[in-house]
Amino acid sequence: MPLQAPDLDTRRYDDLVRDILTLIPRFTPEWTDQNDSDPGMAIAKLHAWSTELQLWALNQVPERNYVKFLQMVGIERRPAVPARTEVSFSPARDDVAQVFVPAGTEIAAAADAAGPIVFETERPLTVLGTPLQAVQVHDGFGWSNETTKLQAAGQTFYPFGPKSREGSALLFGFGGKADFTGGDVDFTVYLPGADTAPAPVSSADPALSVAGLPMPARLIWEYRDLTTWQPAELVRDDTRAFSQSGHIVVRGPGSFVRKAVIGEVAAPLYWLRCRLDASAYERAPRLATVVLNSVPALQATTRRDEVLGLSTGRPNQSFILANRPVVPFDPPEAAAGAYRRAVTIANLRLEIDEGQGFEVWQEVGDFYASSADDPHFTLNRTTGLVQFGDGRHGRIPLAYLPSGLGGNIVARRYRSGGGRRGNVAAGTVTAIQSYLPGINAATNRFAAQGGTEEETVAEAKLRAAAGVQSNGRAVTAGDFEVRALEAGVRRAKALALTHPGFPGARIPGSVTVIVVPDGDQPNPMPNAATLAAVSAHLDRFRLITTELHVAAPSYRKVRVVADVTARRTANFGAVQKAVEARLDAFFSPLVGGAQGTGWPFGGTLFFSDVYRLILDTPEVERIADGQLVIWVDGTPGPFCRDIPIGAAELTYAAGHQIGVTAAVAGGR
Repeated sequence: MPLQAPDLDTRRYDDLVRDILTLIPRFTPEWTDQNDSDPGMAIAKLHAWSTELQLWALNQVPERNYVKFLQMVGIERRPAVPARTEVSFSPARDDVAQVFVPAGTEIAAAADAAGPIVFETERPLTVLGTPLQAVQVHDGFGWSNETTKLQAAGQTFYPFGPKSREGSALLFGFGGKADFTGGDVDFTVYLPGADTAPAPVSSADPALSVAGLPMPARLIWEYRDLTTWQPAELVRDDTRAFSQSGHIVVRGPGSFVRKAVIGEVAAPLYWLRCRLDASAYERAPRLATVVLNSVPALQATTRRDEVLGLSTGRPNQSFILANRPVVPFDPPEAAAGAYRRAVTIANLRLEIDEGQGFEVWQEVGDFYASSADDPHFTLNRTTGLVQFGDGRHGRIPLAYLPSGLGGNIVARRYRSGGGRRGNVAAGTVTAIQSYLPGINAATNRFAAQGGTEEETVAEAKLRAAAGVQSNGRAVTAGDFEVRALEAGVRRAKALALTHPGFPGARIPGSVTVIVVPDGDQPNPMPNAATLAAVSAHLDRFRLITTELHVAAPSYRKVRVVADVTARRTANFGAVQKAVEARLDAFFSPLVGGAQGTGWPFGGTLFFSDVYRLILDTPEVERIADGQLVIWVDGTPGPFCRDIPIGAAELTYAAGHQIGVTAAVAGGR
């Protein structure tokens, strides 16, 4: 059981007021008017309010000491993680071939109590001036116009037909006044289902989504010229041949493409074609939609040229960044650093002028391996604390004041952001903050996800013992789980001898780690970026002989159907909502289960637990006829029987059917 920091004084405002009222007759018996209108009572309550604040501050002392103890053994609280979304741009003119949106473009959602929620694009984007006007599928025998399905919500289509025969093709037709671009054409592909689990990521080959397996198909991209189809250059395919959501980037043919009438579309258009050259699909791929002019965006803001201060030449100097938490650069950047040393910039580009101009210093985790002359610094991403060495381990920055600046230590560039506030709804990231000539509007077609809050002290305590026990490596299942939590997910489950490509088989040397992110959805699902981040983090700790896989959880949807009787004086609507809320919380993967820490992986659904949970709801008298039905994934469970679930599965609740009637006269 983890050590809990005690409160030095547990009294609150009401307790203090009650103590004052108890002492009044003893010390001032003549004070008999103790109503709220009495000025003395106002003073007494003001004193109680002030004392409560002092007690709260006093009770933080044990927690602060606990935090310091954790820091002594190298355990820090996880910083907040920023949310991610896709932002689509629309051009202002239809007679321009393309408009460029640079990386780092800022788009904001509506402000909350903490201020604007700003997103930054993660890479440059070429916005096409020629809109997508037609999408066709040729399955080898006939044509199918899928344009309306592409634009309608809830519709899906097969990009190569239901059979996915070799030689089938998916065609994109572009029209408008402008010529076709010679830059990149970025297709954002979405598979059906917002909660579809991404494919597992493997340490054997992180670029492949399914644990080192070959691509399920070979696709050829082509464009149409005057007479025939010509090969087009495929820049990147994150979808693995339409087997997962992601981006496909194709180099535009520019002036080589010509308008033509093809298939069931009578209007002449510019055509790009994706042809299925070789197929190994086990199941024909199916798409929900394909979006153009879309780019990933991160809920973070780039900070530039922030002067931290002036070095005094003393050991162990520290400075604080103005904005935190700090969001890492992905991927890290390389630069030429101080004293002709190569520098890797992971979180902060810190430059120091010691009289020879500003030069980049290297961020390190600690100064244990730093010599007296190494231009190193440490950074706490959560607090924004920048620390320098003592002259024996880590160089002391020389004192020098450049003209026009308030110091010689400058945070040249870093990013800050994060938190659940970034998990905004679809269609809310619309306010362009940067100057973008040629762009008419921007929006996120789908909700942002992945934003998590900074780890609490209580959560850090829970993983502290396991973190110390793992001792900087991942060997046992518990080691993998605690190290996965360090990457920013809420829960993790490590399965030894398990390979996602061979379910049910015991594979020596293979470990699969299932991760659950934070989120507002009842069944939070990690995206591909989260799986890749956890895999990269665990790869630093695993044994070289261990093949690591990081996967999304499998969820079982639980629905409870029951009729309950409530007290005759109860609000039946409130009782129904209370029962449903308790059931939702009980089966939640984040706060469910008997301990309130999330439904356990593989935890059996005990009929008696559900029965007792409903009966314990305030105002509930009994369950009608003593019967309730637990539905799992649309199938009713056997009456009064427990329901087992798989070892790697979790539950979530939705769609309960709870009827409430009044208890008969003479009841409790």
